[in-house]
Amino acid sequence: MRQSANLGAGSDRPARRGIHPALFYAMFALLLGGNALQGTALLMAPDIARLLSGQNEMIVTAYEDRLAQMRVEIDRLHSRNYAQAGDINLQLQELSAQQEVLLEQHQLVKALVTKADQLGLAAVGDFDGQAPDLVTTASGNPDMAATSASVAQMMDETQQAMSGIASAATERTAGIVDELSKLGIDVDLPEPGLDGVGGPLLAVEAGAAAASPMINDANAVMEALLQYKAARDSLQLAPVHMPITGNFRQSSGYGNRKDPFTGGRAFHSGLDFAAPTGTSVLSAADGMVTFVGERSGYGKVVEVTHGNGLITRYAHLSGYLSHNGQQVQTGTPIAKVGSTGRSTGPHLHFEVHRGDRTLDPKPFLDTGKRILALLN
Repeated sequence: MRQSANLGAGSDRPARRGIHPALFYAMFALLLGGNALQGTALLMAPDIARLLSGQNEMIVTAYEDRLAQMRVEIDRLHSRNYAQAGDINLQLQELSAQQEVLLEQHQLVKALVTKADQLGLAAVGDFDGQAPDLVTTASGNPDMAATSASVAQMMDETQQAMSGIASAATERTAGIVDELSKLGIDVDLPEPGLDGVGGPLLAVEAGAAAASPMINDANAVMEALLQYKAARDSLQLAPVHMPITGNFRQSSGYGNRKDPFTGGRAFHSGLDFAAPTGTSVLSAADGMVTFVGERSGYGKVVEVTHGNGLITRYAHLSGYLSHNGQQVQTGTPIAKVGSTGRSTGPHLHFEVHRGDRTLDPKPFLDTGKRILALLN
């Protein structure tokens, strides 16, 4: 019975099953198909490789074409930049040349101003001989327009300075010549316009700089200064300077007057300057002392011979400060005021002679005052 029961219990378990035939065949077919595809892929691999290689070649070619286009653009940009850089360099070269010209102008003007100062002309300006620096923008790039304008302005200023010196020298020369000519004094000026040139005829050299027109301008200014110097030198030879300084007054003029001794009319041949005894008497111009001694009616006398045939006489002196044959300059002390000879009191009797004739000293001294005002 137990065995029967056990047999009855075992009959309730499910029966063991295998792989379904349909699933087995499907899996086999799938595996076979995959192998077939793999084999086909292996057989067709060169063709696929060639296909892929062709696509890469097209891509590479496309990139190369794009790179070529980019190179063209870059070259074009470079060319443009080179052109701009070349233009900037050209402008810089032009500005550099202008600065060199400006520096040369400054040196010329500086020399001319120094010469003008030596001749007593008022200073025209302060020239340090330095050209302007290159003007840059906020980004640091060269500002060609501003720099060029600065250079041009300074060139104009130096040109105006040279013109100012020449004008001042010419004006003063003309004034001196005009004033002295009224006194019959000729002024020996250098001959203007000396422009002799020469040299062998040579072929033009490439790259050689042309002669600067500034040199001609500077030469014209220097010519004006030399003429002015000659006029000033002539002025020193003319007896137009006061023969006395300090505390004095003009006590008698040139011409007919009442004689202080006789009370009658008499001719007075000079100017009288009343001054204390011992007051210094000065030479009225450059010249040579040609007489020291006494003359009738004049007392103690000193005479100085100047250019243009003029002689000055200083009379009624108390003493001598010069000797015969001495070279004197304008303002050199030559004697002392006194009251020797026919005199009523201490004073200087001053005469101007041309040959044997006496001339009125007043126009000479008045001319000296006007020229002094002109020069100052």
